[in-house]
Amino acid sequence: MRIAFISDIHGNFTALEAVLADIKKIGVDEIICLGDTVSLGPQPREVLEALHEIKSINIKGNHDGAILEPDKSAFYEITEHLVPDLHWGRERLNNTDYDFIKSFKNTHALTFPNGIELLAFHGSPLSTTHLIKATTDSGLLDSYFEGQSAKVLIGGHSHIQMQRRYGDRLILNSGSVGNAFVFAFSPGKPPSLLPWAEYAILEQKDNTFDVDLRRVYFDIPKLVKIVEASDLPGKAWWIRQYVK
Repeated sequence: MRIAFISDIHGNFTALEAVLADIKKIGVDEIICLGDTVSLGPQPREVLEALHEIKSINIKGNHDGAILEPDKSAFYEITEHLVPDLHWGRERLNNTDYDFIKSFKNTHALTFPNGIELLAFHGSPLSTTHLIKATTDSGLLDSYFEGQSAKVLIGGHSHIQMQRRYGDRLILNSGSVGNAFVFAFSPGKPPSLLPWAEYAILEQKDNTFDVDLRRVYFDIPKLVKIVEASDLPGKAWWIRQYVK
């Protein structure tokens, strides 16, 4: 059984397109999206259309929550200067798109054929805004995963790929498809992006369980042209990331 995990696309369909091509080449049984699908980037409709087409299982991220409830953007920890981009994305969606996002799940559990239980989420099983890093205190991890029986736990939100063993559990982060960060986000300091898309493939076969944290390069000049041609409020930030 082979499953692909994608996360934090943030309206960057150009990067998603490259990731989906890589997934198609490898072949998987299922695709699970860990949230933050359409906000911030220049291609929100294209992202949703792609998720419809691949019939992925979709989990709601904090940005997805803010897309549905923009008046609660602070609750979803959307930085103030990103709110105009949030509304720009909303203006490009229709009622069908909103209904689709409303259908996203809070978490998703599955069991591999050999009995390994997995729980997927965005930030943590408790909140879309919890940030789990390689250095997150064990006490916080205990509280985030209290009552959970799954031994494999996978999320997004941090935009940083991670594989961390915690006792008899494996904590994973698939990274970001559309906004792979150089370093973890710090308040007051805009993040810098890496020139690739990230995702993960988990596979259980016989007595082995493999974790593949993948890096896929995408057509950056194509994305820059799309951003330049748009009236996206944050277009200058996007262009700075890729035009040196």
